[in-house]
Amino acid sequence: MPLFYQQDINPTTRLAVWKIEEEATFFLKAVPLGREISHPHKRLQHLAGRYLLPFLFPDFPSKEIEIADTRKPFLPDEQYHFSISHCSQYAAAIVSSTERVGVDIEEITERVQKIQHKFLHPEERAFVHTYPADQQTRLLTLLWSCKEAMFKWWGYGDVDFSEVLRIEPFTLSDSGTIQARFVKNELNIPLLIRYRVMGGVCLAWGGTMSG
Repeated sequence: MPLFYQQDINPTTRLAVWKIEEEATFFLKAVPLGREISHPHKRLQHLAGRYLLPFLFPDFPSKEIEIADTRKPFLPDEQYHFSISHCSQYAAAIVSSTERVGVDIEEITERVQKIQHKFLHPEERAFVHTYPADQQTRLLTLLWSCKEAMFKWWGYGDVDFSEVLRIEPFTLSDSGTIQARFVKNELNIPLLIRYRVMGGVCLAWGGTMSG
C-alpha cells in the first residue's frame, strides 16, 4: 500500500499523503469521481485525493461533497472539514471533525523562483535572502506551500497572497512549525502551520488547530 505519510494531528484531525501507483479502477472501487476529468493523470490525482478522505475517517460521506463557487469542496452539514492537494505522483488530504483545515503539497522545483514576487511580502523576500542561494528554492517552495494551505483554510477566495497571508521568519529544517497570520480588513487571525520536507516535496498543513 503506497501510503507515503500519515499523522493523527490531534484526537479530531488526521492527515495522510498517498504516492499514486495504482490505476483509476483501484480508487473508483472506494470513491466516486466527483467530476468529469479527461486528462488521465489529473483524474488519478483527483481520485487519490478523494480516496484519502474515507481512508482517514471511514464514515466520511464522500458522495455528499459539493463544490463552492470558490472551487473549494465541502460537506453541506460540515460533519467534517477537509482539504485536498496533489502534485506529481502525490495526493494529500487533511480531515477534521471540529475545525477548518488546509493542506498543500508541492514538488520542489526551480520554477518557484520565477513567481516568488507574486506571493511573497517584501519582508518575506528579505527573509528568504538570509539563506544561501542553494537553499532558497527549497525555502521558496515551502513558503508557497504554506500560503496555499492557508488559502485553503480560509476557503472563501479573494486573497492577495503577498499581503493577506503573512509568514513569520523561522529556521528551515526537514520538519517544523511556522507562525503565520491571516490579515484581511478587520481580521487578524494567528495561524499555526506545520510542515515536512521529504522525497523532493514540501508538505504544509494547518489552521487554528493545536497538535
